[in-house]
Amino acid sequence: MDRQQLFALVVGLSLLAGTLAVCGVAVYASGRARRAELLDRLSDAGDRRPRRRFAEVDRRVRPTRIGRYLERRIATTGLDVTPGEFTVYVVSGVAGLWLLADALFAAFFGPIAGLIGVWCAHAFLNWQRQKRIEAFINQLPDLSRILANATQAGLALRTALGLAAEELEAPAGEELTKVTDQLAVGVPLDDALGDLAARLPSRELSVLVSTLVLSNKAGGQVVASLRNLTGTLNDRKETRREVRTQLSQVTLTAYTVPVMGIGTLLLTDRVMPGSIERMGSSPLGQGAVLVAVGLYALAILLIRRLAKIDV
Repeated sequence: MDRQQLFALVVGLSLLAGTLAVCGVAVYASGRARRAELLDRLSDAGDRRPRRRFAEVDRRVRPTRIGRYLERRIATTGLDVTPGEFTVYVVSGVAGLWLLADALFAAFFGPIAGLIGVWCAHAFLNWQRQKRIEAFINQLPDLSRILANATQAGLALRTALGLAAEELEAPAGEELTKVTDQLAVGVPLDDALGDLAARLPSRELSVLVSTLVLSNKAGGQVVASLRNLTGTLNDRKETRREVRTQLSQVTLTAYTVPVMGIGTLLLTDRVMPGSIERMGSSPLGQGAVLVAVGLYALAILLIRRLAKIDV
């Protein structure tokens, strides 16, 4: 083989290698594009939720006892937040309150403000949970009416629950969707309704669940029972609204008094500059602050207990 033929062979092999390299890069890029498209389709076919923030924090928090507790509490509130996100928000809020109290008052008030921030986060979850329960209770008459009409039309109770899940808005629609999803994978009706009653505990829902469970087990006039229950739930709904309206001023007072105390403390420091700093550095002043905070907390607890009337 002479030099000219060797040169032609080298050029041919180089062209072949370049062509194969270009084809390989094109196939690789096409594969990555198809993979990204598939992942987008799979994510769109799911809950269509946005990308979660603080995923690494959430991965570390969920296996812990606090993470499991937060997951259960958040599930009953209907909030679109993960335990990791809630933890980051609470920690940021507590740190902000700590620094704010340190800057406005004294270093002694920082830990107190942090504890108040943790309590506020816990109270916020309870408030959201109670708010969701109240909204669900207000929808119970409509739910009972839909179930009565569906069963009277000859539909099975499982089908009636699915129809109610489609007709009702949140939170009843979301909770009934969870029930129908459990029924679709083979969970017994008693267990699915029991989980619903455990997530949103209330007397009205317990009565409805008991009626449905007994009717499903023993049969009987489920339509008549549901229609009678609908009237009862409507009456209880109006009674609860009247009671809540009458007690709204008492509840507002329970939270206004501590705010007035903080305002008085700031006003005192305005009139006598440095008084809060001297109080925070004195053992007697620190003890007085702790006693005052304890009395405010006890007052809020007592007012809430007195204003809590079970209808």
